[in-house]
Amino acid sequence: MKKYVKGFSIMLCFLLIVSLMTGCGTKSQGKEKVSVCEVTHSIFYAPQYAAMNLGFFDEEGIEIELTNGQGADKVMAAVLSDNVDIGFSGPEAAIYVYNEGKADYAEVFAQLTKRDGSFLVGREEDTDFSWDKIRGKKVLPGRKGGVPYMTLEYVIRQNGLDPYKDTTLDNSIQFALMAGAFTSGTGDYVTLFEPTASMLEKEEKGYIVSSIGEESGEIPYTSYFAKQSFIKENSELIERFTRAVYKGQQWVATHDAEEIAEVVASSFPDTETDLLTTVIQRYKDIDVWNSDPVLKEESFELLQEVMTQAGELKKKAPYDKVVNNVFAEQVTAN
Repeated sequence: MKKYVKGFSIMLCFLLIVSLMTGCGTKSQGKEKVSVCEVTHSIFYAPQYAAMNLGFFDEEGIEIELTNGQGADKVMAAVLSDNVDIGFSGPEAAIYVYNEGKADYAEVFAQLTKRDGSFLVGREEDTDFSWDKIRGKKVLPGRKGGVPYMTLEYVIRQNGLDPYKDTTLDNSIQFALMAGAFTSGTGDYVTLFEPTASMLEKEEKGYIVSSIGEESGEIPYTSYFAKQSFIKENSELIERFTRAVYKGQQWVATHDAEEIAEVVASSFPDTETDLLTTVIQRYKDIDVWNSDPVLKEESFELLQEVMTQAGELKKKAPYDKVVNNVFAEQVTAN
């Protein structure tokens, strides 16, 4: 009898294990894993996190594996080396790669943000800020060659200053360390993304004085891209991915800041919901997010003009080579 009970117990345990394993398999059954490397983790990309948290990728049969590249150059390197499927950063990375003459270059297939998401932060409150106030001051602008740096230069020029003669742009500090360097006493101004900029303001360690994106106008600031070969071999997947992004964009466009904050809060567990709400409203106020994933030619050309003025682009890349709007147009047409 004891042997029977013992044998029955072993069999019961085995069946439970099999049942649990089957349950785990069902959870991801039919889902296709897609690795995405984002340039940084920021509420600036709210439509992406909304799409993830509301199950829009799940609806398209996609399971996202998200990693943080900490720089557009690193994101592109991960894509070109096949370490990730899709890159998410500024389209400038794709322009550089195309101009290098690489055969299997990256194509941009969906745009998420249409303005610079960074803010100029000073050491004191300044409700009457003018760009002439950075004259003779040190500004921490981020990585040279990156869109935040180049857009800042463009805005400085648009306001009648020379970024190399009238102010000092200290690009010696890594993107992730800029806020810490500023609060430790380095520089007079710093450009920061959210929620970092608002966190400094809440802690009274810095104050937002201007929106770079509002000053610069519409630029294809952040987009999704993949190697040509990957897109060709996985066209149906890319369409589903783009559709999920579009659903996220549409949802964010039709909901208020508080609702969006509640949905994306799980993606920012260390940030209070009221701060997220403040940040999201700030981004809504400057119209930072695309309502669809189509990257327009005039916006692309402005980006290249910004890059050219910054001295980072010697030759403009053709729009119809770097940008692939086929999938964006398909999902918005349905």
